[in-house]
Formats: sequence, C-alpha cells, structure tokens
Amino acid sequence: MPRSIWSGAISFGLVTVPVHVVSATEDHSVRFHQYHLDDMGRVRVRKFCELEDREVRSDEIGKGYELTKTQVVPLTDQELRNLPLPTAKALEIHGFVPLESVDVIRIGEGYYLQPDGAVAAKPYELLRQALERSSRVAVTKFAWSGRERLGLLRVRENAIVLHAMRWPDEVRDPSELYPPAADVSDAEVDEAVELIERMATDRLEGPDFVDHYTEALEKVIEAKREDRELPEAPEPEKPPGKVLDLMAALQESVDKSKASRGEEAGTEAQVHKMPAKKKPAKTATKKATAKKTTTKKTAARKPRHSA
Repeated sequence: MPRSIWSGAISFGLVTVPVHVVSATEDHSVRFHQYHLDDMGRVRVRKFCELEDREVRSDEIGKGYELTKTQVVPLTDQELRNLPLPTAKALEIHGFVPLESVDVIRIGEGYYLQPDGAVAAKPYELLRQALERSSRVAVTKFAWSGRERLGLLRVRENAIVLHAMRWPDEVRDPSELYPPAADVSDAEVDEAVELIERMATDRLEGPDFVDHYTEALEKVIEAKREDRELPEAPEPEKPPGKVLDLMAALQESVDKSKASRGEEAGTEAQVHKMPAKKKPAKTATKKATAKKTTTKKTAARKPRHSA
C-alpha cells in the first residue's frame, strides 16, 4: 500500500472519522533522465542562491511571498500546516449531491481514504454505507499544498474515495471555442447515433484500452540494450481524403464498425432514415378544414342573427 500523503479527519455533522489519505492511482509511464550526448554524463539541475552565488542544500530552502522586488515574507512549512482554517486538518462535509449533477471537467485526481486505527472503523463504515444507500456523493472542503480545495467523497467497492475538485472560476468558458454555425440534417445525426451504438461498450477493458505506447517504448529500449535491430513501425493507415459527403463517411464508418465486430456490412447501413415530414401539411389541412367548417357554420347562423 502506498504511504500516507495526508492525515486528518472527515467531519460529518458531529461525527468525526480519523483517516489517512493515500493515492488511488499509479503512473506506469517510462521515465527518462537528461544526459550529455557526447559522453552520456547525467545532466542535473542545481539550485543556486543568486545573492551568494553558491549551491544551496534542500534544508536551506524555504517558501516566501514576494510583496515587492525588495520585500519578501518568509513562510515555513510548519506555519503553513498551522493555518487558522478548520479545513487544515479536516475534510469538512458541506452537503450531498447526485454525482450526475457534477460537471466531470471539475473532477480531478482520486485518493483512497483509509480509516486511522480501530477507533475510526465504525464511523468510517457508517459513512460508507450511508453514502452507498443514498446514491449521493459528499461535497467537502480541505486544505492541501498551500490552498483550500473543494472535493467529492464517493464509494468505490468497500472504500471511500476523495476526488479533488476545481473551483467554478477555475474552469474556462468554452464559448470562444464554439464552431461556426453549421446545418446538420436529422438523417446525419441519426447515422452518427447509429455509429455510436455500433461502437458502444459496457466496460473500458480489452485491447483498445491498453497503453500501447509504453509497450512499444519498452520494446525499443530492450532492443537497444541487446544491440538488436529496432522493431519496425507499422505502416500508417492511408489518411482519409477531404470529406465531401458527410453522410457517406458516416455510413462507411458504420460498415467498418460492423466488419470489426464480425457483422455483415452494408445490410443496415441506412437505418434511421427520417421519413418525410407530413405534420406541417396535416396541420395546414386541419386548419383549412377548420376554416371551411367555421365559414359554413357562420354562414348558416347569419339568417338567424338577422331575423
């Protein structure tokens, strides 16, 4: 199990749950260092004091806030840990919401919350089961790494997961990225939906959801280590030409998706064709009929009014 990166307590009304926070994910990427290519000597970044012009040790380095070019306020890690904030040592729950009500763009890194000892086991399990039964997630606030954050608590299997969240003003407005107005027909949308259905999957598992880049990189490193010929890169697929007929491109994509799943291509490529819209015509006919009927009724009533 990874080491604890934060210790505190979940504050849930008058209930307190002491917890440790551990990372819920692992990074399996291949890491590189920088080297001097002439002699393969390691290139390192050293930290120098610009006033003394000498390299400084890690224990000599601290944080500071620059008020002006000549005035800096030093802050120690201990002072930052003891900020006058209730969230400095607690995950304060402020409410509960449906998970689907949260825009996923605001959800960040995930962490497991581990109960801190036997005394925390019962309130931890109480909160876990209550969250699971309510089908909601808890909205919490906490202070890490020099800032207060918003978070979500949710249940994953038998553990409570904390997701760091972005504040609303940290999400950029996408309006400037909107594409220019374009006319898309109902038939084209239906064909795109058909393609989505053909490519639908219940779980993110299988050969399409494997890190092939890392696999290929490891093969290259192994070949170079053994002084073998490097594996050949696969021939890239012929890039598609300019799409002139969007509908034809969608239908061809549906056929390819069928073929990849072992289905016969071309048999249902043109499903979801929109029938001719006759509602407006019917409405117009009804209006005309109603008008005629009204006219007839009105004409029939005239002698009675003049009598």
